[in-house]
Amino acid sequence: MKFEILIEQFLSELKGIKNASNHTISAYQRDLVQFTKFLEQFNISDINNVTKKHIRLFTVYLNSDKNSTSTIARKLTTLRGIFRFAIRNGFVENNPLKDISNPKIKRKIPETLSLNSFENIIKNLTQEEEKEKNLLLIAIMELLYGSALRVSELCSLNYSDIDLFGRSVKVKGKGSKERIVPLGSNSIVAIQNYLNAVAPKSKLTPLFLTVTGKRIYSRIIQKYVKENIQLVSDISKKSPHVFRHSAATHMLDNGADLLSVKEILGHENLSTTQIYTHVSVERLKKTYKTSHPKS
Repeated sequence: MKFEILIEQFLSELKGIKNASNHTISAYQRDLVQFTKFLEQFNISDINNVTKKHIRLFTVYLNSDKNSTSTIARKLTTLRGIFRFAIRNGFVENNPLKDISNPKIKRKIPETLSLNSFENIIKNLTQEEEKEKNLLLIAIMELLYGSALRVSELCSLNYSDIDLFGRSVKVKGKGSKERIVPLGSNSIVAIQNYLNAVAPKSKLTPLFLTVTGKRIYSRIIQKYVKENIQLVSDISKKSPHVFRHSAATHMLDNGADLLSVKEILGHENLSTTQIYTHVSVERLKKTYKTSHPKS
C-alpha cells in the first residue's frame, strides 16, 4: 500500500474516531511527511517495503541532524502508531519497529513559581480591581494555578462548565477527554467577581472573552502571564504552564498523593506526573542547603 494513502487514512482515524487535537494531528503529519521524504532516497513508496534497517537509518539521520532525544522518541512513536494502524487493518503483517526502542530521555525538571510570587501577582492585579481587564486576569491566573489547567483547557471553557455551588469545573482535556476538577475558594471568588462584571448571555457563552467579545485564545493569555510573572520572578520560563507545574509541585509539597494529582492534571500515565516528585525533592534539598546549620 502506498505510504501517502496510508497516512491519509491514519490521520483520518485520529481525527474522526480518536478525537485527537489539531495540534496532535499536525505533529503526526509532519513526522510522517518527513519519513516519507527520507524513504525517497531508497525509492520506497510502499509501506510493505519498509524494513527495520530503514528505521535504524532514519534514527541515525535524525541524530546527525541534531534532533533532541525527545524529538526522536516522538517521531518513532508516530511511526509505531501508523504501523500498528496498518497491521490492524491488514495492510502489512510485520512491524519493523518491534525491536527498536526509544532513546532514553533525560527529562528536564520544570521551573516553578513560589506561592509567594503567585500571591504577589494577584496582589498587584487586585490593586486596580475595578478594571474589568484585571478581573479577567485574576480569574485566569486563579484558574491556571488553582485548578492546574492547561491553557488550551482554559480557553475552551464555557460558562456552563463552571459549577460555583458544587465548587468544580468541567474540563475538556487532551483527546477531548472530560474531567471534573475542584475549584478553590480564591478561584470561586475571582470567577464570581468576573462574572458579575461581564454577565454571560447564555450557558454556551465562552467563559473568558477578549475585548472584542470573542473567545479568548492561547497567545493573548501567554502575553498576560509573561507580563505578570516578570514583575515578581526571575525564572526563565514565563508561560501559563508554569502555573500548572507550580500547582502540582505545591500539592505534593503539602502532602497530596500522586494519584490524586494525576487525576487533577488529567495525565494519561502516572510516569508523567512523577516528574513533580523530583521537583519536590529538589526543593527540599535547596531548603536544607540554605537553612540547615550543618548543610
